[in-house]
Amino acid sequence: MIISIENIKKTITRRCKERSVRPMIIGFEKIVEERIRKAQKQGEFENLDGFGKPLKFNENWFVPEELRLAYKILKNADCIPPELELKKEIKQTEDLLAGMQETSEKYRILKKLNFLIMKLNTIRDTSIMYEMPQHYMEKLVGHIEKSKTRKERFKS
Repeated sequence: MIISIENIKKTITRRCKERSVRPMIIGFEKIVEERIRKAQKQGEFENLDGFGKPLKFNENWFVPEELRLAYKILKNADCIPPELELKKEIKQTEDLLAGMQETSEKYRILKKLNFLIMKLNTIRDTSIMYEMPQHYMEKLVGHIEKSKTRKERFKS
């Protein structure tokens, strides 16, 4: 992340809008802008520790401070969120399905896979655009294409 006047100004503006204190901050923004420009001209940002190196973030910077200890304990106990458990199970089921021959067992596993995907999509609280697609469509399209080629062979 590059420290610049524009980035600082955007951050301040965004936070002010979130807190509805925009009018009080206008004067503060100007003072901060002036001090940053002055420090840049004097080269005060050039001799900072880590200058030119990527920033190192704490791995849980997005987790509220009061939850970090609990998250660390759960992580150390190999407990993962239900969504990740489902994703892991979906991946394993997909791998199992890929190695199977066409049988009734494959159909049963496909049903299980679609159920797991549906379960994952209901757990998530997101737009339908971000849902994981089920595997019915691939199977259906493949079946329709096979039946078309069979009909064409019989017509010829």
